[in-house]
Amino acid sequence: MTDADIQFRPVAERAPAIARGVCRLLASAGCSTVMEMRLPDGRRADIMAMLPDGTIHIVEIKSGVADFRSDRKWPDYQEFCDALYFAIDLATPPEIIPDAVGLIVADDYGAQIARNGMEHRLSAARRKAVTLRFARTAADRLLAIHDPMCRSAF
Repeated sequence: MTDADIQFRPVAERAPAIARGVCRLLASAGCSTVMEMRLPDGRRADIMAMLPDGTIHIVEIKSGVADFRSDRKWPDYQEFCDALYFAIDLATPPEIIPDAVGLIVADDYGAQIARNGMEHRLSAARRKAVTLRFARTAADRLLAIHDPMCRSAF
């Protein structure tokens, strides 16, 4: 796929392609991921990743300049992770992403970290709460795959 193909791809297709590439990168690094992770404040992070050592990263997907400019909530995500990243495709100019966060460039097939996010370690209590939420979300989604009617029975 060429840069031109990516640029003219509908936004509705760009975000899932970026997410797929990011999740492949994270999986190859031994991370577990949950997409559309609901945070304690009610917001949803596009991707939350748990590294093998328990470090927690949030990745926000931006499918273009307008998508980035319309998002004012991302600074609030930093209180729920050790590092925050934005993931973009080749059609999105990387200079719009603030230097204080990490940058991942992705496509349908993979991704590459262009800049690491600055770490700000979570407190022990917050880490425990976020880790528990991550585990329960992953377990609930797995159960829903195996028995979609299970939750609706309660």
